[in-house]
Amino acid sequence: MTAPVSSPPPPPDPGAGRLRPPLPGTGALRQTGRLMTLAATTVRDTFRRPFQTRELIEQFWFVASVTILPAALVSIPFGAVIALQVGSLTQQLGAQSFTGGASVLAVIQQASPLIVALLIAGAGGSAICADLGSRKIREELDAMEVMGVSPVQRLVVPRVLATMLVAVFLNGLVSVVGTLGGYFFNVVVQHGTPGAYLSSFSALAQLPDLYVSEFKAVVFGFIAGIVAAYRGLNPKGGPKGVGDAVNQSVVITFLLLFVVNVVITAVYLRLVPQKGA
Repeated sequence: MTAPVSSPPPPPDPGAGRLRPPLPGTGALRQTGRLMTLAATTVRDTFRRPFQTRELIEQFWFVASVTILPAALVSIPFGAVIALQVGSLTQQLGAQSFTGGASVLAVIQQASPLIVALLIAGAGGSAICADLGSRKIREELDAMEVMGVSPVQRLVVPRVLATMLVAVFLNGLVSVVGTLGGYFFNVVVQHGTPGAYLSSFSALAQLPDLYVSEFKAVVFGFIAGIVAAYRGLNPKGGPKGVGDAVNQSVVITFLLLFVVNVVITAVYLRLVPQKGA
């Protein structure tokens, strides 16, 4: 008997053994999921014991010390620009008596929380990111995990709470300084009436305006602290990677702040009826 003729082996698949390239946007989704996971873990570990009170006080003092003076100085020109612009617009419309209410509401609802958040992200958040990043590349965080200590509970939670508390207190400071700056420029530079400035503010403003301002400050402080901690915990490439992580944390925080501010403002204006003149 003759042996059966074997068929030739199939040609090798050129794509065999190669990994498929990831879909566009997969990396961004993965990073977003990890950021959300860190945020949820931070909220959970906030209520776990032992609570790092000393670390919280130290971080609160540090963030406040690097942001109080810049926040006060920046709020003066912000209040002045808003007062001058709103005053010029109300003069064109013949409604100069509403300058105070419009400018003060703009400062309290919009300018003050954003100023505080940007300064915390730029000064305090960058320092937090650099500190955690340097600990990561020195393998201190890995050593803490080996010893059974959670880096999130020990390091991240006090820093995030510190940024939130500083944001709340700084928001009140910036609101007061910005309002006084707007009052000075409206009355002195634009020759407005002090009584009309104050009466229009009391006619248009309401207590929920202050509540939403403080709520924005808390949310913005949480975002600044979480983004800084996340980028600090995940540096790439040694010391250069830490510097890149600091830059990325500031940029990402700025983008998130403006997006979240639009959402909160839209929801507030929809739910809370505004006072009429």
